[in-house]
Amino acid sequence: MQSFYSFLARHTRRLTGGNSEGQNGRCDNAGIQHVSPIEQFPLEKWDAVIAINLSAAFHAIRATVPGMKKRGWGRIIPTASAHSLVASPFKSAYVAAKHGIAGLTKTVALELARSNITCNCISPGYVWTPLVEKQIPNTMEARRMRRDEVINDVLLAAQPTKEFVTVEQVASLALFLCSDDAEQITGANLPVDGGWTAA
Repeated sequence: MQSFYSFLARHTRRLTGGNSEGQNGRCDNAGIQHVSPIEQFPLEKWDAVIAINLSAAFHAIRATVPGMKKRGWGRIIPTASAHSLVASPFKSAYVAAKHGIAGLTKTVALELARSNITCNCISPGYVWTPLVEKQIPNTMEARRMRRDEVINDVLLAAQPTKEFVTVEQVASLALFLCSDDAEQITGANLPVDGGWTAA
């Protein structure tokens, strides 16, 4: 999600005064998806989704925490998903990985609660990104639907606003979580999903 990081980079200077040594936050946003019925789900796709969507966040957090502890400040913000709170058919690996991110977030927050380091995950609904766009053909095939039906009746069906979340909205929440105003927010799973998980 290149534009997510571009937005963060443009706005992070106001939090750090342009001092790169003061940037002690970590946003994990890697993700892949595969859509398939459970009995046909390729094992290599399961392993890849878990590795990139869950294990990569663990390894990145594990590598980052010692430096944050040394400096006495840190903000860890994994990107989860509305699928960390609810499930959808044909997405077994993705849903499992995102539920894992929610649990990892809580565990890390508790471990670091007295280190001036927070850990919160952001759980967007459908954001129009290459990841979402690429899953449309597989969903069309799995559900035998047209493209417009997949967008309106599958992707946006659960979002009461019937609008895609924007990259800027997700990045703005990440910026807030990096601020001093958010220092008592830790271990939270924050949905940005147009009301999806309220139902």
